[in-house]
Amino acid sequence: MFQDRIDAGLALSRYLQHYKNVDGVTLAIPRGGVPVAFPVARLLHLPLQIILSKKIGHPLHKEFAIGAVSLTGQIIAPNAFATEEYIQQETVHIREQLKACYAQYMGNKKPVPLKDKIVIIIDDGIATGYTLLSTIEMIRNEAPKKIVVAVPVASKQAAVKISEVADEFICVWIPSRFHSVGEFYEDFMQVSDEEVVQMLNPLDP
Repeated sequence: MFQDRIDAGLALSRYLQHYKNVDGVTLAIPRGGVPVAFPVARLLHLPLQIILSKKIGHPLHKEFAIGAVSLTGQIIAPNAFATEEYIQQETVHIREQLKACYAQYMGNKKPVPLKDKIVIIIDDGIATGYTLLSTIEMIRNEAPKKIVVAVPVASKQAAVKISEVADEFICVWIPSRFHSVGEFYEDFMQVSDEEVVQMLNPLDP
């Protein structure tokens, strides 16, 4: 069991030593992924950024995802059953939310372009992996050299799914029984916006 997210990040960094000083970037999934990625980025001497994405809900059932949007990409399910106009409106609306969120966390810092870089995506754990799959697909559109997904803990099903789409999947612990990410942490308190800002902004490798 990990003591907290920082402890999990330190454990994860031991599996990522071969990426020290490479031409790459660590992308944390906020908010929980940021304290995990923080020690990793420091120890590997890589820039730390966040990757923001949000699902597009079905027009009649908002909880049902028909696609996802990031600041730079978009994917839509082939059987989305939604008009082009609806998808366009939702994309614009979601992007505005993501821009505000990015500004809150990163201030005026411009995102590092991902083209030809080794991209290490970090979260505090993976239960189903569905959101991450769309994130990987959107990052792939930016033509990175390699996509690595690195997490402290993941369910067996998620590990299989992510291994199939990432160039490399690194996980400290794939337990035989998995109910939720939080059960593998002694301290799984919610990460505050203030903590995220504090960790993202002093880091200038």
